[in-house]
Amino acid sequence: MEIYKLHEWQVNYTRAREIQKQLSKKVISANTGINPQLIAGVDISSHGSHGRARGAVVVVSYPSLKLVEVETVETEVAFPYIPGLLSFRECPVILEACDKLRHIPDLIIVDGQGIAHPRRLGLASHLGLFLDTPTIGCAKSILCGQHGPVEEKAGSFAELIYQNEVVGAALRTRSGVKPVYISIGHKIDLPSALTWTIRCCHKYRLPEPTRLAHLAAGGNLAFQPCY
Repeated sequence: MEIYKLHEWQVNYTRAREIQKQLSKKVISANTGINPQLIAGVDISSHGSHGRARGAVVVVSYPSLKLVEVETVETEVAFPYIPGLLSFRECPVILEACDKLRHIPDLIIVDGQGIAHPRRLGLASHLGLFLDTPTIGCAKSILCGQHGPVEEKAGSFAELIYQNEVVGAALRTRSGVKPVYISIGHKIDLPSALTWTIRCCHKYRLPEPTRLAHLAAGGNLAFQPCY
């Protein structure tokens, strides 16, 4: 999978924030005619602020959501765990896993934030720019912003507002289950991001690509590739 080198990763915290502000202006928050045949999910597993981390990318076919490919890498991470700067810690690991892919996804769902971020560049947006691929941020918790009540019915949502701007939405993927937090990553609009997230949710709160990526990152997904 082609990866565009937009900047170095070994930077200090001040430079990291500057990079986020600069790259946020390059995020495309419009639907680019997505009709995916292959959808990827990415996640990372790590322990402590330093040490080793395992990044995982899984690819499923759409609409069956059957597993097509799983790639993982385990490597040292140098950047510490700092809320708001997690993409500098996690993105290099995930990109290394993506570089191994034989099946190139048309859409990537990321376990993390997109533009629902203080500087409008969370992991999903950062990754989308490096891969020049439509991405959706699907987080399990809020980094910034507030929203109103979300009806209990699956598919219900409430806009997530931060600094008087809609940065995402709280989306109920299953009736009676806690919502997830959806935001634009790159090359997609919010209504499309909500639609594709729901389409990828079958039995669980999380969309199948990121659910499987979470299992793979934790070393709990068995898959025998058939190339």
